[in-house]
Amino acid sequence: MYSTLGLIVCLGFLGTAATSSSHFHEYTISAPGINATFIPYGARLTSLIVNDKNGDPQDIILGYENAEDYLKDTETAHTYYGVIVGRYSNRIKNGTFTVNGVTSHIPENDNMGRDTLHGGNIGYDQRNWTVVAYNQTTVTFSLLDEAFEGFPGNIISYVTYTVSTLCSGPRWTYRVVSIPLDQPTPIMLFNHAYWNLDAFANPDDNTIFNHTLHLPYSPRYIEIDNIEVPTGKIGLVNNTPLDFTSPKQIGTDILSAVNYCGFNCTGYDNAFIIDRPRYSGSEATDLTVFTISSPVTGIQLDIKTNQQSIQTYTCNQLDGTIPVKKSQQHAKGKTTYVPKYGCIVIETQQWIDGINHPEWGQDEYQIFSAETGPSVVWSQHDFSIVKP
Repeated sequence: MYSTLGLIVCLGFLGTAATSSSHFHEYTISAPGINATFIPYGARLTSLIVNDKNGDPQDIILGYENAEDYLKDTETAHTYYGVIVGRYSNRIKNGTFTVNGVTSHIPENDNMGRDTLHGGNIGYDQRNWTVVAYNQTTVTFSLLDEAFEGFPGNIISYVTYTVSTLCSGPRWTYRVVSIPLDQPTPIMLFNHAYWNLDAFANPDDNTIFNHTLHLPYSPRYIEIDNIEVPTGKIGLVNNTPLDFTSPKQIGTDILSAVNYCGFNCTGYDNAFIIDRPRYSGSEATDLTVFTISSPVTGIQLDIKTNQQSIQTYTCNQLDGTIPVKKSQQHAKGKTTYVPKYGCIVIETQQWIDGINHPEWGQDEYQIFSAETGPSVVWSQHDFSIVKP
C-alpha cells in the first residue's frame, strides 16, 4: 500500500515558499497499528492514525482533507497545523536578540508587531522542505536556511519522522538535527501538531476537557506578560490551575486559568519546565515527561524528549470555523467544527525566549555555531490503550 523508495530529490532545496503541487505530495509511513502522513510544505504532519480501545483506527491529529488547504490556512487562520516551526520557535521579545555582541532584528509578526512568533513572517512552516529519504517506516526532510528572516548565518536542518511497533503499542518519533554552517545563531525547532485523542468521537463534547493530563516533572513554569512574552520570572504551579504534577482532567481547572495565557485569556498556553530528578539529566530521555489520555477512545500518549520544557496550548483561540476531517466527522447529518478548547498542542522545546534571558543559563542549549555541535531535538511518542 505504501511506496518503499531509497532516495527522493524534490524541488525546493533552498526552501522557497510553497507554490508547486509537489510541495503538497503526501508521504505515508506505516507500521502495525500506526500510519502517519506528511507533506513537504512545512515538513508537515497531516494525519496520524492509531487504533482505539475497540480496535478501530482513529486519526488523532487535526488538519485538512485536501493538502493544498494548508496553504489557504497560512493565508487565513495560520494555525501552524503539524509543521516544523523555526528557525526559532515560540516568541522573541521585540523580535530582537544579541549573540556575541551582534544584535539581530527579526520581523515582529505577532501581537500587532510587538514580538516575533515561530520564526517571523515566513517561517519554516511556509517553506518547501526537500524529501531526501523515504521508505515504509521513515521519511526525512531537509531545509537550507540562508539567513531567512534576518537570522544570522546559514543552517541546514534535517527532520526525520519514524513509526514503529513495540509490544506495548505503536510509536511515532521525530528527530530534528540543525547544523550551523558559519555564524553563531539561535536555533529552536519542534513539530507543532494539534491533538485530539477523542478523534472528535465524543457525542457529548468535542473539547479536550475529558482528557487526563500528567506532567510529573513540571512543578515550575515560565511566567509571561499580557502578550505571552516571558517576563524572566519562574513560577510554581502549586496551588494554581497549572498544576498537573498529579494526573487530572484538563477540564478540571481550565476555566479558572484566567490571564495565565496572556491578558483576558482563559486556558493553557504555558511553558512547563521539565525538572528531571538528579539521577537523570537535564537532557536525558529516560523518563516519560508528558502523559495524556482519552476516556472515549482509550488512547494514551506518553512522551519522552531531550528538551527542557513543554509548551502546552489548549486551542484557546480557535473559534469553531474550521471543520474537522471527514474521518473525524462522527455526527450524522451535520458538520463538526473544531471548537475552542477542541485540541491541544504539545511543544517540546527549550525555555522560550531563553536567548533574551542569559540569567537562565540556556545559551548552550539554544545558541549554536560551526564550532559547536548541532542542535538536536528528539521526541518519542508512545501510544497505548488505557486499562479500565
